Amino acid sequence: MSSASSTIIRLNIGGKKFCTTIDTLTQRDPESMLAAMFSGRHTICQDSEKGYVFVDRDGKHFRHILNWLRGGVIPTLKDYEYSELLREAEYFQLLGLTDGIKASLSRRKEEEEMGTELTRIDIIKCIQSDRVRFRGVNLSGLDLSKLDLSLVDFSYACLRNVFFSRANLQCAKFRDVDAEGSIFHNATLRECEFTGANLRGALLAGANLQSANLQDACLIDCSFCGADLRSAHLQTADLTNANLEGANLEGANLKGAKLTRANLKGANLQRAYLRQVNLRDTDLEGAKLDGANLLGAIR
Repeated sequence: MSSASSTIIRLNIGGKKFCTTIDTLTQRDPESMLAAMFSGRHTICQDSEKGYVFVDRDGKHFRHILNWLRGGVIPTLKDYEYSELLREAEYFQLLGLTDGIKASLSRRKEEEEMGTELTRIDIIKCIQSDRVRFRGVNLSGLDLSKLDLSLVDFSYACLRNVFFSRANLQCAKFRDVDAEGSIFHNATLRECEFTGANLRGALLAGANLQSANLQDACLIDCSFCGADLRSAHLQTADLTNANLEGANLEGANLKGAKLTRANLKGANLQRAYLRQVNLRDTDLEGAKLDGANLLGAIR
């Protein structure tokens, strides 16, 4: 047999016929059994009539092995097929393919676990650990009311229509979450981060949002009736149609906030930063504005 890398090799793997080259069989994984067989150091027995090298293995998945040797491609298979291919890869001592299959199985398992719906009981079990993160998880519709969820990281999660009523969420992170329609009634949200969050239509009446960061958040149609927003950061937040009647916004920063048709009746805006804010369509009946920075505000 010629040792040239371009030499065509005909293989009979358990009755299935394949055609490839020595270069394909030896280059990608030089330490494999296949590379050793066709390295020129060993005598290979061929069918004298048709020139096939016979290997007594199941040929069902050998095409995947050849495709990996040719281009490093890990096929997309069902779990049981991955197990079958893994056995063949281990037999031929193709360590790169073996590692690739195991990595694919691991990723699939992680994706399945992420897609599993969580229950209130699952959440309770999770928050008993030292560091809790639900980043990017879909928790839509769950009842998480009255739970201690302080310091939990919910960033990028889907929290649509979640019930957080009376929950302790102090210092929790809600960066870029989708929490449209969620209920935070009477929840503790002190120093929470809602930067870039979508809270459209959320109920935050009576919530404690002291020093919370709501910059760039979508707060359209939200209800903050009676909420404590002292020293809250609301820069460039969209509060269109929001109901802040009786809310305490003392010292809050509303620079660049959109307050079109917002209801601020009886709200405490003492020492609030309202510089250059458009208040023309805002209902400020009975609002306290003592010490507020209204320089350049449109009224």
